[in-house]
Amino acid sequence: MPRREATIGRVMAQIAMVMNLDKCIGCHTCSVTCKQAWTNRQGTEYVWFNNVETLPGQGYPRRWEDQEKWKGGWERTRSGRLRLRAGSRLKRLGQVFANPELPGIDDYYQPWTYEYKNLIDAPAGNDLPVARPVSALTGEPVDTIEWGPNWDDNLGGAPQNAPLDPIVEKIRDEVGEKIRFEFEQSFMFYLPRVCEHCLNPACVSSCPSGAMYKREEDGIVLVDQDACRGWRMCVTGCPYKKVYFNHATGKAEKCTFCFPRIEVGLPTVCSETCVGRMRYLGVMLYDADKVADAAAVEDEHDLYPSQLECFLDPDDPAVAAAAKASGITHEWIEAARRSPVYDLIATYQVALPLHPEYRTMPMVWYVPPLSPVVEAVAASGHDGEDAGNLFGAIDAMRIPVEYLAELLTAGDTHPVEAVLRRMAAMRSYMRRVNLGEERDESIARAVGLTGTEMEDLFRLLAIAKYEDRYVVPSAARADADALAEAHPLDDTCPVGEVAPNRVLLNLSPTRRSA
Repeated sequence: MPRREATIGRVMAQIAMVMNLDKCIGCHTCSVTCKQAWTNRQGTEYVWFNNVETLPGQGYPRRWEDQEKWKGGWERTRSGRLRLRAGSRLKRLGQVFANPELPGIDDYYQPWTYEYKNLIDAPAGNDLPVARPVSALTGEPVDTIEWGPNWDDNLGGAPQNAPLDPIVEKIRDEVGEKIRFEFEQSFMFYLPRVCEHCLNPACVSSCPSGAMYKREEDGIVLVDQDACRGWRMCVTGCPYKKVYFNHATGKAEKCTFCFPRIEVGLPTVCSETCVGRMRYLGVMLYDADKVADAAAVEDEHDLYPSQLECFLDPDDPAVAAAAKASGITHEWIEAARRSPVYDLIATYQVALPLHPEYRTMPMVWYVPPLSPVVEAVAASGHDGEDAGNLFGAIDAMRIPVEYLAELLTAGDTHPVEAVLRRMAAMRSYMRRVNLGEERDESIARAVGLTGTEMEDLFRLLAIAKYEDRYVVPSAARADADALAEAHPLDDTCPVGEVAPNRVLLNLSPTRRSA
């Protein structure tokens, strides 16, 4: 568990997410449902609040991890303070009207559709009608489709695209032959991405008009559509490139963490529709007074443990009392105690943050993939579920530990190895249980857990029910139900013909915290 000092500062609550990459099947259901709910409108044709990337690969937008080019996130000065990587206020002021560090449409992709009308309206004859691709932005014909939001999906262009992955470029000299893209030696895994709703969001600090803000009650980062002036500094400031510009409204838009659903105790659309059941939602309590110091630690390898130390144990009576004194309701404290996200991040420590070196303190964490280790051991003729075999194979897995470390722990391989060993031990321990063999407590002790904790972790990662994966306080559910009952919709109501979440997106979110 994270260490906690005797003095507790200002306690705040955050809705956080964890994704188990071992269970992502790359079906893109989350992307499609999010697209239909939030960005199926003019001006957002190229926008995907949720997207699923195949790694290694360039991602969406292309090479978004290359902060030498895009200048996203924070950097630590020689004096130990943080400043935006995009530069000083004076420099950013000089770029207000011409910002050279913005992704272009070709970095995202040229959105297209097809002339389906030709297939329907074509006159009878011997010629076969063709639905040509046309730009969704201009309506002009597209001669060649060259890129898309998941262009390198399933290793579709690995030999050409994967070597351009910024992480591969960074570590290839160090790892050498461990990273190979020949057919027999290639590897891949999926990385679903949404806005990180960071504790120290660079996008909020980048906004000249103060339109971006982090809500005090749940930590969700939103854009005040009335205050936004379209400067697009937030697009540059976000290192994950999860803020987009709507060219029709002239406003910035981003993942809202489906706040209308969260407010009534429902999970996000991407979580609700996840086929692999690999997403978890819950409440994290944290010490807001520690965030600035945690983000400014000198060694990048200390960023992950320093963020862990910001999180507070909701079962600690002192934490509960401090949370209540900070205005956090009893329902939210109880939700934090049942939070699967807290268990995965802090109790079992099998989830890791995405690129902590950006110093934004992200709050969407990931359980790294282990499957290739098991398959590699089994292919060699050995028992792929035996703990001893798995521990020895982690260093030789097809997905190099160094690659995962650059993705999740700022290059520090020790936390990644610890997580993979813990996951391998859980598989080995639970196989004995499921086969009716005697429990081997030495397997659990080897990774710092007890047998009971192993079984609890297995239930959470493998067979957790809906109510166990999504623990979202429903403080506003009663008010929402009462409102719906007071204003029932009938068949003649035009509102029923319009997707309600599309209407919500055009409204300015209620601003409760600047």
